[in-house]
Amino acid sequence: MQMNSVKDKDVLTTGEVAKICNVAPRTVSKWFDSGALLGYRIPGSKDRRIPLNQLIRFMKQHGMPLNGLMSGRTRIMIVDEEHDIVEVLEKILEDEAKYEVEIAKNGFAAGITAEKSRPHVILLDVHLRDIDAREVARQIKSSSDLQLTKVIAMSGKLTDEEAKGLLSQGFDGFLRKPFHVRQVIESIEDAMAVVY
Repeated sequence: MQMNSVKDKDVLTTGEVAKICNVAPRTVSKWFDSGALLGYRIPGSKDRRIPLNQLIRFMKQHGMPLNGLMSGRTRIMIVDEEHDIVEVLEKILEDEAKYEVEIAKNGFAAGITAEKSRPHVILLDVHLRDIDAREVARQIKSSSDLQLTKVIAMSGKLTDEEAKGLLSQGFDGFLRKPFHVRQVIESIEDAMAVVY
């Protein structure tokens, strides 16, 4: 099934706007109800509709990146120092799953890249040399712009107990290396399903 680009649509639902901006649908409703984001209600219904040109105006006004508009695709960020793994993952996630993929080589770059691209899901290696991955996950969750971003931990070294422990430390999922690509796609879809 070919997903149409958002550009082919003139009017969007609050759910579609939420996905583009990577915020909760209720946040979009608040923007709408406060008059910050202009649109209209479907007569006889509570459903709101936002014309694409109004969304673009709103996003520019608030300095939001417009890259989510271009494709409406799920944005993934991979944070891992293992070049080979990253290369393979990026290619497969882009070609097979049609995700938009960003790469960050270390925890420091991850913070900067995440602020800019507002990924829906971050695949984060827990053994980064430059920064504690748990700290990266905490910072992402505490950023108001990124609170909906899901963070999936990746590791080949943790015991099952340690892996379970990550879920209570701000991570939304865990992938054991070496993993099968299908597992990666499933854990991304699972993490996304919680939001939308």
